[in-house]
Amino acid sequence: MSDVAREAGVSLMTVSRVINEKEDVSVETRERVLKIIATLDYRPSAIARSLATQETRTIGLVVPDVTNPFFADITRGVEHLAYAEGYHVFLCNSEEDPQRELAVILSLEEKRVDGLILCSSRIDEKVLVDLLVRLPVVVLINRSLSQEGEDPFQCVILDEARGGMLATQHLIQTGHQQIGFLAGPTKSFSGQGRLQGYQAAMQAAGLAPDPDWVINCQPTAEGGILATREILLRCPELTALFCYNDLVAVGALHACAELARSVPGDIAIVGHDDIPLASWVTPSLTTCRVPRHELGSLAVKALIERLKDCPTGCHPITLEPELILRQSAP
Repeated sequence: MSDVAREAGVSLMTVSRVINEKEDVSVETRERVLKIIATLDYRPSAIARSLATQETRTIGLVVPDVTNPFFADITRGVEHLAYAEGYHVFLCNSEEDPQRELAVILSLEEKRVDGLILCSSRIDEKVLVDLLVRLPVVVLINRSLSQEGEDPFQCVILDEARGGMLATQHLIQTGHQQIGFLAGPTKSFSGQGRLQGYQAAMQAAGLAPDPDWVINCQPTAEGGILATREILLRCPELTALFCYNDLVAVGALHACAELARSVPGDIAIVGHDDIPLASWVTPSLTTCRVPRHELGSLAVKALIERLKDCPTGCHPITLEPELILRQSAP
């Protein structure tokens, strides 16, 4: 920058004004400075600029599994709006591992990101709160914290209990009473909410679900295969399965074919999320549709508002799922 100022015969402040497109520079001076910048191939230092402005124009995004289309769509929502607002996104994959999630959050803190968007965190609440207060701005997706008083962290969440209730009510209304639930990871906030909805719908219908009808599993197709094999061999009376997500439901379809249980003839299956794969498999999946892209864009919007001047207290932003009927549970 000093080289540019010397060659152009102007002050460092004038060069700074030209770079930052300030208006209080004459046309002649601006053109001369820009010509010298091009000749010297000068590029402003992002590190130096961040030290001066105390902002890096970067956002950290942590997701549990980048291969899951659910989180891929959330990532697209985050990146699309962040780019439009002049921010770059550091994407980190925790691979469903709380220790790895902890490590990547600490790494993003060291990189001095302006804010963090943390999606479906698997970290225990006390550890998570102690960690997040160290960051300047945090927005949580699919996770809320049971803090007393006003929540210092903005949350963008789904009505998870509503999703569990919609899926289970549909199965009950179509004649099913023995309904199993493949509940996803034990530390999943979404899984816990969907379990509450499942239990509420069963109880409202006067049904008492057997505890053996609920099984935790990895949120993948492989997890769905293993969980379905186990639950149907243990509880052959089941006539329907509500699955934590569509990947688990795809695994359930595969396992049912292995066990010669036709879908939906012998057993109905309902997923959650409505990823593109849900309408492509055979039979196509009945599922709860989730506005995934909107989850990401709303999180960025909330984060940027807090960076500018947000109130200290934040109320959760809650989105509603929608039941989509297809062949697996018509």
